Amino acid sequence: MQQKGAIQIIEWDDLDKRKFYSLGVLMTLTTRASVYPASLIRTRLQVQKGASPLYSGTLDAFCKILRAEGVRGLYRGFLLNTLTLASGQAYITTYELVRQHVSQYRPSNTLKSVLAGGAASLVAQTITVPVDVVSQQLMMQGQGQHLTRFKVKPKMALAASGRPTFGQTRDITLQIFAADGLRGFYRGYVASLLTYIPNSALWWPFYHFYTEQLSIMAPSQCPHLLLQAVAGPMAAATASTITNPMDLVRARVQVEGRSSVVETFRQLLREEGGRGLIKGLSARIVSSLPTSLLVVLGYETLKRLSLRAELIHSRHW
Repeated sequence: MQQKGAIQIIEWDDLDKRKFYSLGVLMTLTTRASVYPASLIRTRLQVQKGASPLYSGTLDAFCKILRAEGVRGLYRGFLLNTLTLASGQAYITTYELVRQHVSQYRPSNTLKSVLAGGAASLVAQTITVPVDVVSQQLMMQGQGQHLTRFKVKPKMALAASGRPTFGQTRDITLQIFAADGLRGFYRGYVASLLTYIPNSALWWPFYHFYTEQLSIMAPSQCPHLLLQAVAGPMAAATASTITNPMDLVRARVQVEGRSSVVETFRQLLREEGGRGLIKGLSARIVSSLPTSLLVVLGYETLKRLSLRAELIHSRHW
């Protein structure tokens, strides 16, 4: 019988890589489509400011966007955002390879998770940031036009115009290039690294920690996938709460075109005080919980389905 608290991790060498990558793309796309509306709402909440904000909270933003812009409004910029599928594959590959590499030094599982999670985020953000810069500008159109430097041309902003989404994408992309050059597509890159590297480096060790603790408390025959599905959202809520201030700064730097992370943070404190640091946190958690649940269910299932044939019966689900 398996020892309580000891959930065996499927490592890189255990996987059939062809299955892993083909199924991984489908998993990533499904996950992003499911949580994109929450990401859009979070971005609008983070960037709005002033005594009379357009949205009073996550639910209010959802209702107003749905009423004014329809379901389509909740998916502004999504087609462009699908280009980041490559970053998802780069992330999981880097995570697994770094875990494999550092294992030869016999570190603790926590340290392996911190190093691998941080490295994976560094690689993924380098690919993702240019897409995020443009897609966030698209997110801010519609009711949020007054919150961003760039606006789609009036004839393209008409909801019933039938103009293709990539027409708006091209228009925003050209505006960013005209205003800031190539550097404009990496605006907020440092802020993104300062947000997502710690978030990723925290999520993995918290995920393994919560999984082990739940395994100790649960009956020995409890499915491991169930414990992991609970641990993922718990880790996400923990990591999101710790890193939310930096995520706020990142969103403002990218959407408002700021260049200084430190000055943006100071201005946020001057304008809104300490309470400003939790702005958008509920939307971020709402976004991160289902994301983590889907990622855990998808990723752990993906790894089990991708196990080499001789190992299929060696793992307890």
